[in-house]
Amino acid sequence: WNEKFNLTAITDREGVFVKHFADSLLGERYVPSGATVLDVGAGAGFPSLPIKIVRPDVKLTLNDSLLKRIGFLNEVVSALGLTDVETVHARAEDLKRRDYYDVVVSRAVAPLNILSEYCLPFVRIGGKFVAYKADDCAEEVAAAKNAIETLGGKLLGVDKIALDENTVRSFVVVEKTKKTDKKYPRGKNLPRKSPL
Repeated sequence: WNEKFNLTAITDREGVFVKHFADSLLGERYVPSGATVLDVGAGAGFPSLPIKIVRPDVKLTLNDSLLKRIGFLNEVVSALGLTDVETVHARAEDLKRRDYYDVVVSRAVAPLNILSEYCLPFVRIGGKFVAYKADDCAEEVAAAKNAIETLGGKLLGVDKIALDENTVRSFVVVEKTKKTDKKYPRGKNLPRKSPL
């Protein structure tokens, strides 16, 4: 699949194990028991598929805008016999189920101010948006402050967790405190062209 569709640049066994699977599982701590989880821009299924594998109680929705990735994800879900997993081929701004998910996760999709607009509308009030970010993300978090507030979120903090001796992962954790205005997320690629 990777040769056909270029799903990941990391292909050596150790790299895939650490930088994809182990890294994805660091975020499992933010997922409550029986949670509904949405992975926006799921790509090859990281971080949400590893979380689902170790947490069968989770009800997972995988979203991606590329149909070939959705095809790959469907194959993986079927091959692993995973249940309570749904794949959705759509751009983030076309997703349904606003204010629905307990946790929305995203990894390696966009800068936080843009990503917040793609993710926060789908988090239920009291739920969490968890963004996987690089160790040094302070500037990105500062630049996203207005977007997070505008979209009904409250920054709870940035947790730094060591992945291995060379890598630290930052988790930006945002709680949804009020409904997001229905005009978000904006279409026509406006979150990227004109970030909040």
